[in-house]
Amino acid sequence: MTALLDTGFLLAVLDADDRHHAACQAALLGEPEPLLPDMVLPELAYMTLRELGYPVWTRFLRSIVAGELPLERATPEDLERTAELLEKYADGKVDFVDCAIVAVAERLKVQRMLTVDRRHFGMFRPKHCQSFSIVP
Repeated sequence: MTALLDTGFLLAVLDADDRHHAACQAALLGEPEPLLPDMVLPELAYMTLRELGYPVWTRFLRSIVAGELPLERATPEDLERTAELLEKYADGKVDFVDCAIVAVAERLKVQRMLTVDRRHFGMFRPKHCQSFSIVP
């Protein structure tokens, strides 16, 4: 079963000092089909470079190039759905990347989210299922 990866989850995996590091690392290692939405990369780059530095970010990029984490590209239809989700959940202060991940999840019929953002991902009501299964 495929699971999509969120920014905060990946930041916790990369940061050994993060309070969620052990749980997120174990979840990623135990996930048979992790999938990285490409929209996560700019936000993760900003946070990783700011908090962990260039060596951590470049190692992560090379792991993607090596095929360790498959990338899923957003489509124009995903972007349209992202705009709809931003409008629908504006009162919840959801961000662009979270909405883009949900749009990709809906298109691919993915129900599992690897995220530490339970508040936002618990709020979404996707088209293809009642709610997301949030890990860890």
